[in-house]
Amino acid sequence: MMATSASGESGDSGAATPSPASVAASTGSSAEGDALLELALAELRGQRQSLLSEIAQLEARREQLNQELKTSFSGQADQIARRIKGFQDYMVGALQDLAVAAEQIELVPQKVLVQPSPLDQARTNAAAAEPPAAPPAAAGLFVGDAELIRERLAGFQGQPDFYADPWNLRRSLEPAAAPLLDDWFLSQGGRGAQNSSGSRSRNALVAAAAIAILSDLYGERFQTLVLAGEPERLGDWRRGLQDCLGLAREDFGPSSGIVLFERADALIERADRLEERGELPFIVIDAGVSAVEIPVLQFPLWLAFAAGPGELIDDLPPY
Repeated sequence: MMATSASGESGDSGAATPSPASVAASTGSSAEGDALLELALAELRGQRQSLLSEIAQLEARREQLNQELKTSFSGQADQIARRIKGFQDYMVGALQDLAVAAEQIELVPQKVLVQPSPLDQARTNAAAAEPPAAPPAAAGLFVGDAELIRERLAGFQGQPDFYADPWNLRRSLEPAAAPLLDDWFLSQGGRGAQNSSGSRSRNALVAAAAIAILSDLYGERFQTLVLAGEPERLGDWRRGLQDCLGLAREDFGPSSGIVLFERADALIERADRLEERGELPFIVIDAGVSAVEIPVLQFPLWLAFAAGPGELIDDLPPY
């Protein structure tokens, strides 16, 4: 009985103790799992570091772009605004040229033949006997108006009259401009070139003073034609004359007091049409125009600004 009991106890103790082979296998499996886990964690750490590096680079690029936008946006906006303003002035000039071309279209009316009565024939003969009305003369006749011209030039050099009526000078004329206009009116008879004042705004002031005096002499029987050659220059002339004479946009156009031209041929055609209607064209030529067209010389009133030696003909400063 005692042998049997010892044998049983021995069997129980052998079943509870693991074998050396199983212990070694479980230890190897655990070590292999730890190695794989460490490898995966290392790969994740590497990917995380790479992502952090890319994020840092993108943030640096973003900061650089923000700085570039802050430093260059104002300059680009100003350049874009200038281009838009130049295109707007160009479109205004193009529409004016289109209006001038529309005026030149002659529609042929249907002829109606009516037998005149003896009374109409007598009136026709009387009208033919009368001399035709002469167009308003200009060149050579300013000597009789010398007192008025010099009085107005002296008055223009006083305090500016900002509330003067339209077509009257609202700015003060510079002292050097008065002798220039005196020579143009009384020595050149309203036909000739004068030295530029150095900027387009000053030339516009001189031309505005001449327009104000001509308005006193001829009223609404004359029209000012400005030749500048480029839309930006025409815009400078429009703003200068509008400011000096107190004008509105309605005062610029084919049926108004001032017409702006880019091309000399369109200006000459307009001046011819004015003379045919018995009106007087006053031609103003910007200093940026390198030469005066020969047909312009036939008209009685023209003022050309000649660029000085220190001025670039193609880049006259506007102000």
